[in-house]
Order: sequence, then structure tokens, then C-alpha cells
Amino acid sequence: MRSLLIHLVAALLVTTGAVAQQSDKKPKQKPKTEQPASKASESAATETPKPPDDKKPEAEKSDQGDKDIHFDVSEVPPVVTHHQMTLDGKLLRYTATTGRLPIKRGDGKIEAEMFFVAYTLDAQDASKRPLTFAFNGGPGSATVWLHMGALGPKHVVLQSDGFMPAAPYRSADNPETALEKTDLVMVDAIGTGFSRAANMELAKKFWSVKGDIEAFGEFIRLYITRYERWRSPLFLLGESYGTTRAAGLSGYLADHGISFNGIVLLSTVLNFQTLEFTKTNDQPYILILPSYTMIAGYHKKLAPELLQDLNKTRQEAEHWASTDYAQALAKGDALTATERQTAIDQLARYTGLSKNVIDEANLRVDVRLFTHYLLIDQKLRVGRLDGRFKGPDPEGLVDTPFYDPTASAILPPYTSVFNDYVSTELGYKTDMPYEVFAFQSGSGFSKWEWGSAIEGFPDTAAAMRKAIAKNPYLKVLVMEGYYDLATPYYAAEYTFDHLDLPPDYHKNISFETYEAGHMVYVHSGSLTKFKRDLVTFMDRALPGQ
Repeated sequence: MRSLLIHLVAALLVTTGAVAQQSDKKPKQKPKTEQPASKASESAATETPKPPDDKKPEAEKSDQGDKDIHFDVSEVPPVVTHHQMTLDGKLLRYTATTGRLPIKRGDGKIEAEMFFVAYTLDAQDASKRPLTFAFNGGPGSATVWLHMGALGPKHVVLQSDGFMPAAPYRSADNPETALEKTDLVMVDAIGTGFSRAANMELAKKFWSVKGDIEAFGEFIRLYITRYERWRSPLFLLGESYGTTRAAGLSGYLADHGISFNGIVLLSTVLNFQTLEFTKTNDQPYILILPSYTMIAGYHKKLAPELLQDLNKTRQEAEHWASTDYAQALAKGDALTATERQTAIDQLARYTGLSKNVIDEANLRVDVRLFTHYLLIDQKLRVGRLDGRFKGPDPEGLVDTPFYDPTASAILPPYTSVFNDYVSTELGYKTDMPYEVFAFQSGSGFSKWEWGSAIEGFPDTAAAMRKAIAKNPYLKVLVMEGYYDLATPYYAAEYTFDHLDLPPDYHKNISFETYEAGHMVYVHSGSLTKFKRDLVTFMDRALPGQ
């Protein structure tokens, strides 16, 4: 099964260079650096060149090239800097620790190093101060999005609706930073950001559901050990595939003596059967329909009576999808002509698509089809990560690769701003390129090992259930964007409705929804709500509450 990252964005993006455009605003004050900057330079050691062997298959040549690539994973001290910001009239003094932690095998040999940026509020009691480990997903995405979009003390400045501003891009103090409530550790998966395995053979070990969970689990254990945070209230916050990882981690670490007070899942996918469109899997078509309705409504493609109260229309779409639509798909070729036409009429009503398109799709509208045809009359595509976004396809209108205008709008600002910020304000100096996506390095990352996919579809919902069952105090917050076609909100709700938990345990699971897409925080109004919901959740999940 292909990587969800590649399914989401690999075909969408133009690879950015290692040197991105600098911010137009210099820091107001040069941070004070306690230790010299890390020279974690990346080096590729190549064996003596041999004459090309044209008889070797391309795959074999590629594997040989992978074996020749090595990275510097020697340990160096992190860079520690001190900062301050004013939040709601209150002065916050905090420390940023930027560096890499080693992932070692049993005999102590370093197999990889994972890059992190930790923010800790000064003069706090570590035993009472919450500590949150946050990460994006993919798999194969760096955590720059959560770091510079939602949680960190600095954020990328976008337009208020989340759309791309004109270059040069800049950062500013984040008025919605979570640092006021919790210390933060932003972690990049191996192969992304500045995180690297010692060589490409070892990288493949971590490019799997199991290996990824074990690497993050070891990172968390080592971090709370080295920085003496075993007594702190602990939280996980994952986005997209990061929710898959968080669910797996919750079960994995529970078996290793580490429990969490709360887990936050943003844009959730735990059971991939709810997401993957196949010829024999009708479930995703049912669960994504209400998201189609919301996006069609946003672009005024629904009937006038449905636009009057979009919340009511969404609820109608949910009900129809789970009843009549599900029954129609279940009948398959046994549908009568009348039943089929009724389904086509209703599907057109709730999606804004033409009846001909729906008929030709055999009542099964996948994301590629929907995003292509919704605004076909304007020769525009709508976004997959965020259906509010729209734009012309750079390759043309017909017979082109899948294109998502969302990704094109947010990748340049985030890449540019972070490269400037990590070097100038955090003082982390390296010649290594910061890989926003693992596939940018041409590393063969698409060979992700999905583990339980052999049983049908990848799934970490079972691990989530185990963690909840083993820890009756564990709280879970599920955050969902109505305009997200990558991880539809109704699919997440379906997953949690099928965990087979007693009612008392379901009380520990809460949901929040947003008028935004996959990355709810790029919309300024949703970012404010995100911060408020996160603080409320943490207050409820902390001991004694």
C-alpha cells in the first residue's frame, strides 16, 4: 500500500530547494546562546566508482546506491537559547533547546538521530508543568506545520483565511501559542527535517508503522530521562498520520511503563479502511460524503434551500450517507433502475456534481473526481487538504496528475520561514537541508512498510483502544476540519464509535470541529478556537480535575 503522504501530497508539490527565501523581519533581539551551534553536517560517503553495469535491473542499481549513502549521527550538544514574548499582557520567559537525540540499538551503537525543538517556560515546577510531544504525519512529513502554524511561540504569517501571502514571507509572535499552558517538544520523524538514520539501509527499518512507533517511543523515553520529566503530566499531539502514530504510541508506551494524561488527535486516521478507496471497499465513499457537502456549500454549488442552513444540511447528508446511500452501495449491481436514479439524484443534490459524472462513476465519487469536477465550469480545482482552496491546475484541465492548490499555497511560506527561524533565532547552524518531506531527498521513501496492511488495512485503532482500556484516566480529544478531504471528519467519528468501549470510557473522548480543512490552524479563527479547545482539554485531563 502506498504511503499516505504520497497519497496526499507527493504528486502535488514542486520540490523546494534547501536554501529558502529569508524572512523580511529580523529578530528584535538576538537570542543568547549558551552553547556553540551544532555542526550536524550531513555527509554522503561514496565508495570508489565502478563502471556502470547496464545488465543490472534499475531496482538493484537503486538499492546499491542506497547502501552507499551514509549520514553523520554523532552526538553533539544541543543549542540552548533564551527568549521572551508578551501574551495577553503577560511576559513569558522561555528556553528553547534545539538538537538531536540518538536512537540506539541494544549495544549502544547509534542507528539514527531525531531532530527536536523543545520550548520550556522558565521558573516552573516540572512535576506540575504539562509536557506535550507533538508531531505531524505523512508518513514522511516534518513537524514544521504544527510547530510554525499552531503550537510554537512563533508562527508563519498568512492571510486571515489561511491563503498564501506575497513573498517574502515572515514570522511573528504567535498569540495562540500553547506554551502558556504546556511545555512543548516538536519532533521530526526520521528522514524528515534534520532527523536522519545512519544509512539508507537503517532508514528502511524506521520507515514502517512498527519502526516509526518504536523510534518515537524511544525518543520520548530518552527525552524525559535526560531532561528529568518523568514526573510531569504527559500529552501527545499528532496530526494526520501523526494521529496514527499517537494511537500506536499510546499502546506501545503503556506496555513500557509510560502513561499519558491526554492525547490530542488532529485530522484523524486510525483505521485506513475508512480512508482508502478500492473497488471492494465502499466505506470511504459513505464517510466522505458530508465533507463533499460542506465544500460544495462553501463554493455555493448546492441548491439555494440547502445553503440557508449549512449545519442542518450537513446533518441531513450524514443521515442519508449512513442509511440510503450505504444501502444503495451495498446492493451494487442488484440496484433497480429506479433505485439507481434515486441515488444519483440525491448524490448530485449533496455534492453539487452533475448527474452524468456520478452515473459514470457508478455512484462512487472519490476525491480526485470531486476536486476535479466541482468547479469544472470555472476551470478550477478545489483543494484536497482544504476544500476552501481553489486554483487552476498548472498542468492544464484534462488528463493531468492530481493537483492540490492547498499544498502549493502553504509549502513555500512554511519552508522559507522555518529555515530562517531555526538558524537566526534558535542558533542551530548546519549545512544539512531541512527536509519538509522525506520523499524530497529522492530516498526511496515510498517503500513504507504498513505492517497490519497484510490483514486488510493499516490500523492503530486497536492500540488506541488498549491504551484507553488500560488507563481509565486517559482523556482523548479529536479535532476535525469540515473541509478536510484527506482525513474526513465523519470517518474519524465512525472509528471512535466502533472502539467497543463501555460508556464510562467513552466519556473520556471528546470532539471539536472547525470551519477549516486538514490543517485547521491556517485559518485564523479556527486557530483561536484550537488554542481554546486545547487548553480546556488539558485542564480537564490534568490530575485532580
